[in-house]
Amino acid sequence: MNSTSLTKMSDDSYPMHIVAAGGFVTNSHGQVLLLKSPRNGDWEFPGGQVEEGETIPHALEREVFEETGIVVQVKSLVGIYSNTRKPSIVNLDFICEYVSGVPKISVESTAVEWVDREEALSRVKREAIYKRLKNMLEFSGEITYRAYFVDPTRLDLNYQELEDRKI
Repeated sequence: MNSTSLTKMSDDSYPMHIVAAGGFVTNSHGQVLLLKSPRNGDWEFPGGQVEEGETIPHALEREVFEETGIVVQVKSLVGIYSNTRKPSIVNLDFICEYVSGVPKISVESTAVEWVDREEALSRVKREAIYKRLKNMLEFSGEITYRAYFVDPTRLDLNYQELEDRKI
């Protein structure tokens, strides 16, 4: 096989995987940064898609700032998650260090708040986001790999876990 046939699926299409990153940001009081998404009205941690030509840490720092007004520095990898729906999404979640800024809403958030750790999970309705946030809250140094199938835009119970392990 030549190098072209290794990357191309056919003459006109390439493999399609969306790469995204999520950030677990805490302030000096130990509160967690959460935002309410305008797409579905649910609470979530900040993050988003990596743009072509962008590094993953830079994409996450950009997304956190765009969504919340908070400047962060990406630190430790917490988890790798594969949503096998079409197109598939590979999410990389990181612990982020708060640098500066005050929470503010944007076109990507209808509310942005520092939330007490004990309250954070109770705000999240979507199971995939809930489990990722739980992993961030309980992070002890081991990276989680989880594969699942879910439509990320829906709040119903269509979550199907395929694999969950520490790596």
